[in-house]
Amino acid sequence: MTVQAVLDKPASPANDDVTGDGTPASVQPANEPLTGTESLDQLVHAAIARWTGGLSPAGLALAFADWQLHLAASPGRRLQLALSGVADAARFARMVSTPHAAWQPWYMVKPQPGDNRFAGQDWTLPAFNVMAQAFLLAEQWWHSATSGLHGVSKANAAVVDFTVRQCLDVVAPSNFAFSNPEVLREAMDSGGGNFVSGWHNWLEDCRDLMIAKPLGPAPFVVGKDVAATKGKVVYRNELIELIQYAPATADVCPEPVLIVPAWIMKYYILDLSPQNSLVRFLVERGFTVFMISWRNPGPADRDLGLDDYRKLGVDAAIDAINQLVPERAIHATGYCLGGTLLAIAAARLQKERPGCLRSVTLLAAQVDFTDAGELTLFINESQVAFLEDMMRQRGVLETAQMAGAFQLLRSNDMIWSRLVRDYLMGERAAPSDLMSWNADATRMPYRMHSDYLRKLFLNNDLAEGRYLADGQPVALSDLRVPMFVVGTVRDHVAPWRSVHKIHLLADADIAFVLASGGHNAGIVAPPSEEGHSYQLLEKNADQPYVGPDEWLRKAVNRDGSWWLEWVRFLTARSGAWVPAQSALHAPEGEAPLEDAPGRYVLQH
Repeated sequence: MTVQAVLDKPASPANDDVTGDGTPASVQPANEPLTGTESLDQLVHAAIARWTGGLSPAGLALAFADWQLHLAASPGRRLQLALSGVADAARFARMVSTPHAAWQPWYMVKPQPGDNRFAGQDWTLPAFNVMAQAFLLAEQWWHSATSGLHGVSKANAAVVDFTVRQCLDVVAPSNFAFSNPEVLREAMDSGGGNFVSGWHNWLEDCRDLMIAKPLGPAPFVVGKDVAATKGKVVYRNELIELIQYAPATADVCPEPVLIVPAWIMKYYILDLSPQNSLVRFLVERGFTVFMISWRNPGPADRDLGLDDYRKLGVDAAIDAINQLVPERAIHATGYCLGGTLLAIAAARLQKERPGCLRSVTLLAAQVDFTDAGELTLFINESQVAFLEDMMRQRGVLETAQMAGAFQLLRSNDMIWSRLVRDYLMGERAAPSDLMSWNADATRMPYRMHSDYLRKLFLNNDLAEGRYLADGQPVALSDLRVPMFVVGTVRDHVAPWRSVHKIHLLADADIAFVLASGGHNAGIVAPPSEEGHSYQLLEKNADQPYVGPDEWLRKAVNRDGSWWLEWVRFLTARSGAWVPAQSALHAPEGEAPLEDAPGRYVLQH
C-alpha cells in the first residue's frame, strides 16, 4: 500500500470519526476545509505558537489560575509558607554571621541528587557556598509553595512547579561568570582566554543557526562513522526502508530479529559507531537482523495516522521478512515509540496470525501513559488542541519543537550547563556518536502526532482497550508470546515505573530489566563499556503480579550490560542454528535496492 493510497482511502467511521468510547474525534484530516471562523482561530493559534515554541498560553494560564485561586482561599497555607520563609531567613542570617573558622559548607541545604551545578570543590568556598545555598533555599521554598496545596489538580500543580523551577534555573548562580567560582578560576588560570574562546564559540553557533546547521561538534558521517554495519536495503515503500544486515558468522539463528525504532529520531541510535552498535553486536552473535528506517515526513504526509504507520511500517516489514525468511517466527523488537507501535501490531497479529512472532522485546517503551513522567506536563486538552492548530497549518511538527520539549525536561544538563561550558568556560564537548545522532532530528506528521498525543497520552486508549486498529479494538492482553522489557533508571521520556505497567496488561511471560542510565544511554550499553549495571526479574504469565517497589527489592542486581542477558533470552527461544545466507536479496529473489544505510536516513 502506498502513502497516496492511504491518503485516498475513504475514512473509516469506526476509526477516524469517533474515538473508542463513541465521542467525536477532535483531530480532522488536514485537507478537510474549515469554516471561516475556524480558519481564523487556527491562524491565530498558529501565529501565537511561533512565539511560544508550541506551548499553549491558555494551558499555562489555567494551571496558574488553579494554583493561585486555591492558594488565595487557603490562609492557613499562606501563613505556613510565610513562617517557613521567615524561619529560613533567620537560619540564613545565623549562617552568614558564623566566623570563618567555624564555617561548615552546605550547613542549611544541599543540592538534590543529580543536580551537578554546584558539584565542584570551589562551591564549598564561603562566598560562593552562601550564594548557592540562598538559591537552593529559594528553590526549596517555591517547591513547597507550588506543591501539595489541597484542591489543586495534580496535573496543574506539576505544571506550576515545573514552570517556576524553569524560571529559577535561569537565575542560578552557576549561570553567571561573577558568581561561578569555576568560571572565575578558569579566567585567572587562562588570563581571560576562556571568555575569548567563549565569544568565538558563540559566533560559530550564531553562524550555524543562520544556515540551519546543528550546533556543537561536527557530526559523525552517516554510513561511514555511524550506521555503518554492512547490509542491504531489501524492501522499500513510501514510508519505510527495510534493511537486512549481512551475516558475520557461518551459522545463524533461524529466527530473524526485526527492530522497530522510533521515528521521532533516525534509526541509527541502535547502530551507532561500531563499538556502540547494538545491530553489530547481534549480527556478530549469529542473529539475522532487519531494521526499519523511517522516511522523514514532509507537509505532503500530513494525513498519515498512527495506524498508517502500523500498516506501512511494522506490518509491511513483517510481510517482507516472511518472504525472505519463510516459515520462521520473528523476534520483534521496538524502541521508544517504535515499541508502543510494535505492541499494538503484535497484539493484532496474535489474533490474526498466531505463531508469527517468537518473542517481543520492548526497549524504553510505554503502553500505559498514566504515569508517563514530566513529558505529560505538555499534554493536556488545551496543549494538544493548540499543537493541532499549529501542525494543521504546517502539516508537520518541526524538529525544533520536539527537541525543545525534551531539552526542557533536563534544562540544567541540556541547556544551562552547555551554555556555561561553551560560552563562559570557552570549552566544547568532545564529539560523540550519540550527540551527533541527537542532533539529527525528524519531523512528525500532523495526524500521526495528534493520534499519539490524544489517543495514547491524553486518553490512554491503548491501555484501557479503546484504541482501534482497522476499526477493531486492540487488547494488550492478547500479547502471549515471551517478552523481554527494558526500562532505564533515569528515563525522563519513558519512566521505568510506567514501562513496568506492561505486567498489568500483557498475558505473557515477561523478563523485565531495569538498566542504569537514561532513555538513550541506558539502551546503548555495549559490554565493552564499563560502568553499566542492571536488575533482572522474570515472571511467568501465571504468577502473581509484582509491583515496582517489590520488584526493586526482589530483582537481582548485576554488573555489566543487559545486552548479554538479551542474547541469552533470544537464544533460549530459538531453534537450532542454520547456515547463513550466502547473499542478500529482496523479496521474490530480486536484487537488493541499494547498500545500507539506504536513502531515507539521509533525508533532512
